[in-house]
Amino acid sequence: MDLTSSQHNHLQNELVREWEKQEGSLVILKDIKQKIEECPLQYEGKLIWEKEDEEIVAEIMRRRFFPALITHKAWEGFHFAGHEIRITEATDCYGAVVWPSALVLCYFLETNSKQYNLVDKNVIEIGAGTGLVSIVASLLGALVTATDLPELLGNLHHNVLQNTKLKCKHQPCVKELSWGIDLEKNFPKPSCHFDYILAADVVYHHPFLDELLLTFDHLCRNDTVILWAMKFRLEKENQFVGRFQTLFDLEVISDFPSLNITLYKAMRKGRMKARPSKVTV
Repeated sequence: MDLTSSQHNHLQNELVREWEKQEGSLVILKDIKQKIEECPLQYEGKLIWEKEDEEIVAEIMRRRFFPALITHKAWEGFHFAGHEIRITEATDCYGAVVWPSALVLCYFLETNSKQYNLVDKNVIEIGAGTGLVSIVASLLGALVTATDLPELLGNLHHNVLQNTKLKCKHQPCVKELSWGIDLEKNFPKPSCHFDYILAADVVYHHPFLDELLLTFDHLCRNDTVILWAMKFRLEKENQFVGRFQTLFDLEVISDFPSLNITLYKAMRKGRMKARPSKVTV
């Protein structure tokens, strides 16, 4: 997954656009509010929806901070689960950057820890990248396996160890997982049972969507809960949701229009219980 110079520049530009959208979304929403005030009957329902989106996105973005001094290693800081988390990043590949979907999922896990109690639960994150979601799940008491491609494991292991050592009930482990490859060998069904599968921004422009679906299918048992944050980009990637629903029941937990991110809960077909009361996101 090494990038060419042009791909590297594209990634940097996309990152800038992502964060500009998040910061700029508040300005856009203020403009929408003004239109709503001018025509309240037309926009009355939308006012509540956009206001919730604005407030929650602003709260999520406040969890992120940057170093006061620039060092030789690029890192970002985050406040989740009562801890300051420092994540080392790299801009030479997609998996070594903290994407907004990861922040959305971390915020959800923290603010809904009673309804989705991770203490002593067996949790796997696929496409863990920098490890932020796995770190937060570990700090919330889960027994976590953070997985990604072999070339990303060095940075992933560094981040996980740096932010969880002597801080967690269970020390998380880092393990290689190339989607669709050697699944039974590396994650045998008789001995691997996960209560939760976590995934943030695993659907984007890559040629391994079939393998991704195969991996979800292999890791998920009848009582496994999938928590998946997805950013909608291109139609081809968006079609993955429909394919996913051939195997799993899917429920929208929360939606963030200003970020184009939807947070899903999924379980095996026919295993989803009655819809719970609204969660706080």
